[in-house]
Amino acid sequence: MLASLIDLYSQSSKWSNDNQGVVSITIFAVTLALGWASGIFSALRRKPKFTLSLNDGPTFCCTYRIGKKHADFEVHRTGIALFLVVANVGSSASSIENISVGYHWHLRPLTVQWLKYSVGWFWLTNQTVVLADFQVLIGENTKVFPFLIQKSFLHSVEPITYLEVGRSTAGVVYFEQTDSWGGGFPSVRAGRVRIKVRVQDVFGGYYTAKFTIPSVSIEEARKYNPAFGKTRAELHGEKLPFDQGSPCA
Repeated sequence: MLASLIDLYSQSSKWSNDNQGVVSITIFAVTLALGWASGIFSALRRKPKFTLSLNDGPTFCCTYRIGKKHADFEVHRTGIALFLVVANVGSSASSIENISVGYHWHLRPLTVQWLKYSVGWFWLTNQTVVLADFQVLIGENTKVFPFLIQKSFLHSVEPITYLEVGRSTAGVVYFEQTDSWGGGFPSVRAGRVRIKVRVQDVFGGYYTAKFTIPSVSIEEARKYNPAFGKTRAELHGEKLPFDQGSPCA
């Protein structure tokens, strides 16, 4: 047995010495292939990862009547403002492509719509351009909140939507729902609304987070922005009832 092993070792050593060029090329090819494969795997592991949070400021939901009726129902709209923070904690840079917000409708149980929008989420998938900046009076000074996507009316700072690794950006995003009636508005509990925020990056990745935000009256909402809830009315040449529109909860 020992003699056989010694003979096999001798033959292997002789083959290696006689074929050093082949062995060197083989080792080089294997090393190159392993390096290429590890580079591919490393690149695949490099992905953006966004985390979402909310800042203090104009973060609230408001449902307001618009002075019209659909059959016997009052027509209302819902506006949502979020002072959103997006941070890239991944291993690759990316840009914010789109932001959506979802909420649960206020419906009676055990109906088709209830299963779809009260158990599931009703999504506002497109942000609305608001007609003025969000701001608040602090003493004798006015604090203007930046927008996350749209450009400010009061300053020339460009929104930051491209995030390198370890960078974050913050600003207000605004959504205004189309005409609704019945229970097609956010369900309010203890003065707050449960929402889900979804951010899509330029590579098609989705990042979500759930929050509860205050439900306020239209008067309270307009303390932050006098044009809150007016975008669709302006687009359609409508006149909204002045100071009407308490949350429908």
